Amino acid sequence: MADFRLRREEVLDGDRLKAMLDESPARAAQAILMAAGEGILDAQALLGQILLDGQGIARDQPLAVRWFEIAARRGHLMARNMLGRCHEHGWGCAADAAVAARHYRIAAEAGLDWAMYNYANLLATGRGVVEDQVQALELYRRAAALGHAKSMNLLGRYLEEGRVCPRDLVAARDWYRRSAEGGDFRGQFSFAAVLTEEGNIDDALVWLRKALAGGNLNFLRVASEALSASADPRVRVLVAEYQQRIQELSPE
Repeated sequence: MADFRLRREEVLDGDRLKAMLDESPARAAQAILMAAGEGILDAQALLGQILLDGQGIARDQPLAVRWFEIAARRGHLMARNMLGRCHEHGWGCAADAAVAARHYRIAAEAGLDWAMYNYANLLATGRGVVEDQVQALELYRRAAALGHAKSMNLLGRYLEEGRVCPRDLVAARDWYRRSAEGGDFRGQFSFAAVLTEEGNIDDALVWLRKALAGGNLNFLRVASEALSASADPRVRVLVAEYQQRIQELSPE
């Protein structure tokens, strides 16, 4: 068991705080509160996150927004991105996609891959901003180049469909593979679909099960329908596994 006695040098260490949070959320929350009060920027952003999630501390989304605002004003890019998330989804504040877009844009222009991805999603769907597929694609490219797995999958989708760019199935396959290897469940499903088309069912099943293990409820519902339409019976067998997982995740 790790030693979580609070020495000052540890309270001021953002990496130490994150490790503590994984091991003992309640104890870590105390350290995060102390560090945030000391003015440690990472701790202020992390306090916003644990207040948002209710991890080791009572859930308080409006207070989470306040701490994200404090950290964002001091230049913390992930806190700025999380402000965007709060405004996009109405977590602790009124839902406002236009406000969310402004926060995402600021963090994206400063180089944060997650903000590039989130801002691109709004641009691609015209939420809070004028729809701009070209700019969305460019942001997905930039985030993918930084190693952002979810952006890799969406870049692959644009290339596969030839949407506002030349169609390039070879490049799409490569981005799907990289997304899958990077741990994105949608990328894993996309890569499995390519492998299935190539007749490589054994490898496709491996990736489909990885996607099953990591996928959220909405994804699993859509994925299950797609699997049920597969021409290959070995793929269709997985529908039962997906349906079981859907039942496990569904609220009672």
